[in-house]
Amino acid sequence: MANILLVDDSRTSRRMLRNILESAGHTIIDEATDGEQAVEKYIANHPDITTLDITMPVMDGIEALKQIKQVDSEAKVIMVSASSQKDKLIEAVKYGAEDFIAKPFEPSQIISILNKLVS
Repeated sequence: MANILLVDDSRTSRRMLRNILESAGHTIIDEATDGEQAVEKYIANHPDITTLDITMPVMDGIEALKQIKQVDSEAKVIMVSASSQKDKLIEAVKYGAEDFIAKPFEPSQIISILNKLVS
């Protein structure tokens, strides 16, 4: 199972993701509420997988993705977004995101994506 860093400015989204991921046997090693914290906590924790919301204060998920990939080109990052953000998702894939999770969350989709990355 994977050690995961959850990054989302919504406490509710983080809690929902945490519940889904922990019920599937994954470990949440830390959480962040903006892109700047995400980069700092990625460097400190070296998670197996990072979930990264696109729209956040201070630094958005796209910029955080770029910085995380500069630190570790092998970083596995899954973007989290509302389905209306297709342009941002395309940009995230261009910068190295592995996959994306759409809000509202579908537990089976999330587990499937993570299992693909940890196998």
